[in-house]
Amino acid sequence: MLIYENKLVLAPMVRIGTLPMRILALRYGADIVYSEELIDWKFLRSRRKYNEILKTIDYIDQTDGTIVFRTNEEEHGKVVLQLGTCDSERALKVAKMIENDVAGIDINMGCPKEFSIKGGMGVALLEQPDKAFKILNTLVKNLSIPVTCKIRILDTPEATLRLVEKLVSSGIRAITIHGRTRHERPQHPVNTDTIKYVASRISIPVIANGGSKEIEKYSDIFKFKEMTGSSSVMIARAAEWNCSIFRKEGLLPMDTVITEYLKLAVDFDNSPSNTKYCVQNVLRELQDTPRGRKFLDCQTLEQICAIWELNDYCREKQKLYQTLGISGRWQVNPDELQPPNKRFKPEDDLTEVEEMKVCFIRANYTHLTLPKTELHSWAGKNGYKLPIYETKQVEKLFRTLLTFNGKKYTSSFWEKNKKFAEQGAALVCLYNLGLKTKEDLVALGSVIK
Repeated sequence: MLIYENKLVLAPMVRIGTLPMRILALRYGADIVYSEELIDWKFLRSRRKYNEILKTIDYIDQTDGTIVFRTNEEEHGKVVLQLGTCDSERALKVAKMIENDVAGIDINMGCPKEFSIKGGMGVALLEQPDKAFKILNTLVKNLSIPVTCKIRILDTPEATLRLVEKLVSSGIRAITIHGRTRHERPQHPVNTDTIKYVASRISIPVIANGGSKEIEKYSDIFKFKEMTGSSSVMIARAAEWNCSIFRKEGLLPMDTVITEYLKLAVDFDNSPSNTKYCVQNVLRELQDTPRGRKFLDCQTLEQICAIWELNDYCREKQKLYQTLGISGRWQVNPDELQPPNKRFKPEDDLTEVEEMKVCFIRANYTHLTLPKTELHSWAGKNGYKLPIYETKQVEKLFRTLLTFNGKKYTSSFWEKNKKFAEQGAALVCLYNLGLKTKEDLVALGSVIK
């Protein structure tokens, strides 16, 4: 069972708290790591699968095959799922889905962003203490793992304490208090006195948050802990900027942190966009340097890795994953949607179509001509009209039927966007024209086994 006394905690940060960063924080010395906030309705449309390639547990969005949440054995017993919700029934459904894969569930009552507030989540729950209590109490009564919540302070210490006492009475195991009000932002000073006032008057552990401006080195964490009278300290931006803040031995150079993070991003097949975002937050003002601007131009994981001389590591790892089965990606079909969704209509009869199960992996075309461009170039040189693309969409899945020179081609692999679906159909056409061999497709990671 997770203990919240005397712990160093990685905060739930949007787009930062994915698996690579959580693992890095644990390796540097964090005791508990929180996922980024995940919204209940998004989690409810996911399905749990074990990823044999990456040795991870993946929760897959059944509308487009993207990863909602990914975890592994290294963070078992140490990862807390932070949930965005305004409904006790939905919250419980999500919590029961993931109860055996996480160490605890935390309800976000501290996010001041408009999206959360309009949805009745985040700080909106602080104005509805009865609803907040119901969500927490429902989880406490029905789960075998600890339940916590994260709040912001109210206008006075007394008002904050009254709210906290209400939430504590739900049976939660700990509470995180961010020392700013819903209207304050990082440039405002953190109110350590209010956190201390509350911490000295309740019976469960208080995790203090909001001190990143005061935390520049490892010893500062404990100064903040003493200032707030808290049981533990949760670190957000200081860890976002340099995750080695958790190291007893002291901070590591920025490039060392980025290199170690990138290796984990490659190991866990993290998306290039999320990887890029995390590195941007480490670089900060150094994005406006020659190397920083080169980094900002990167589109693929290999391109990002090349800047830190990890391109060979990235390329070899991705090749390995491709031989094992398509870079760790999941295939989702419309008939697998929950509930089962629309299929191709009868007029979409594919009996006269050349069909292959191939997909388009953008990362493998860093220095290569894209399939559509190659096909169009070949058609123009040989006097053919350009192909016609007809794309079907079901929820967030796409599949293209390509017509060229009187014949039709398609891939049976449903892609996550229209552009990728068109490229996949072009690959099928190139293969049937003899412009791509089976070996070519395998080398590109395009053939689905």
